[in-house]
Amino acid sequence: MTRNPNMREAILSAAELLFSTHGFNAVSIRDIALEAGANPGSITYHFKSKDGLLLEIYKRHCGPMNKRRIELLVAARRVRDVQDRLEAIARAYVQPAFSSSSDLAGGGARFTRLRAVMSAEGNAVVGRIIAEIFDDTTNAFIEAIEESLPHLPRTTIVWRSQFLLGALYYTLVSPERVTRLSRGEADGADMAEAIEQLVASTVASLQASDVDHIDSASPRPKPAQPPAKSVAAKRKENPVD
Repeated sequence: MTRNPNMREAILSAAELLFSTHGFNAVSIRDIALEAGANPGSITYHFKSKDGLLLEIYKRHCGPMNKRRIELLVAARRVRDVQDRLEAIARAYVQPAFSSSSDLAGGGARFTRLRAVMSAEGNAVVGRIIAEIFDDTTNAFIEAIEESLPHLPRTTIVWRSQFLLGALYYTLVSPERVTRLSRGEADGADMAEAIEQLVASTVASLQASDVDHIDSASPRPKPAQPPAKSVAAKRKENPVD
């Protein structure tokens, strides 16, 4: 490949592409250098290590994406109608992740795929990055939902927020599955439709009744059994011919 004059940006772009396709563990510094048209030494010069390169990718996307999410969330919290407010809250979280990969204010579909792949790998480095960059923003969304649905326990909201994140990841990672299973009637790559479907399903999930909490350590009571009948009583009910 020919050398790119903006080597730092070329390395970031190449690493993001490879990480989102193959994961973090399977990609080497040499692979990234080859994709970027760079010398492996350039990567260590700019980013110190592969971990440092991944951290920079998260920083350049997540800061602007979280800022945009909070801007939309502030507007959503001013909506008076609870139903409309919940839809606006869900959309404030979902929509920025579907921005084009060149729009750093959104985060990009490619970066969301990268996040999904990283999470699936269970990489400890990624875990620390996620906690540092996303927890404050996620807590702001949880609190907004708590205000709108005060009858729901926070733990239930956290569970359902986790389900939203999983749905978001999978929608970005495997859009072709929607197309295949719908037999072509739906286009999994239709981002506008994906956003609306995610918002609708999230609102329905949030508004569902809370589950009954049963202590798994305590056995469930068995239904009461009728008293045993004597042999004589059974014979009266079932006389023998």
